[in-house]
Amino acid sequence: MSTLAWMTARPIAHRGLHDMNSCVWENTSTAFDRAIASGYNIECDLQITSDNMPVVFHDYKTDRLCNVEGVVKEMTAAELKKLTIGSSGEHPQTLKDMLRQVDDRTGLVIELKPQSDCLTTVFATAVLEDLNEYIGRVALMSFDANLILELIRLGSPWPVGLTAEAHSDYGLHLDEDILDSGVRFVSFHVADLPHTFVDHAKARGLPVITWTVRTEQQLELTYRHADQITFEGFDPDMQHSREQRASG
Repeated sequence: MSTLAWMTARPIAHRGLHDMNSCVWENTSTAFDRAIASGYNIECDLQITSDNMPVVFHDYKTDRLCNVEGVVKEMTAAELKKLTIGSSGEHPQTLKDMLRQVDDRTGLVIELKPQSDCLTTVFATAVLEDLNEYIGRVALMSFDANLILELIRLGSPWPVGLTAEAHSDYGLHLDEDILDSGVRFVSFHVADLPHTFVDHAKARGLPVITWTVRTEQQLELTYRHADQITFEGFDPDMQHSREQRASG
């Protein structure tokens, strides 16, 4: 059983080390390279296309990120890869593209975005197939209890985790039975801390990371109640360096 020590050892760059989509856009190869260069783990998102290809893309639709109307699950991977993400000049990647790029230069915390029930098995199976020959540090997670349970049922060799908040729209509602299903870690909404669900997860020995940390106060809240941050909008190492200089 693989260890998750890497996940809590270093902060996790939310959708890569982007600059809030000013010049470096979320979930792009540049954002991932910047995270690797800074020694941060990477959090990224997966959707599935009409030809059953996992793609690195957060939204269900393409308008916000690509300024083109479209629904990811209704497009082929080839169609999606022709689009440009914002002003970056970059194109959406497949999961396989991203794995080739990262090549175990850092750890990956990969979120599978909830899908319709008819896509649960297809999505989980496709992700595990793409990861089949990858040698590196990977953890998979989702808000969707059905996706979590399907990954576990399929015998995922990668640790599977729960993404959660105090008020979820995905039917989980912090049912602690999920912690007995084989879940290996929890990613929890930082604004909902402190919370008894997190306390119970930690009491079971499960690592807890938080999302999405954007302020010093949220960083401090995480380290009081959880194990590691998923962050964006600032550089934790630079923040720590400033604090050290101030205290010195």
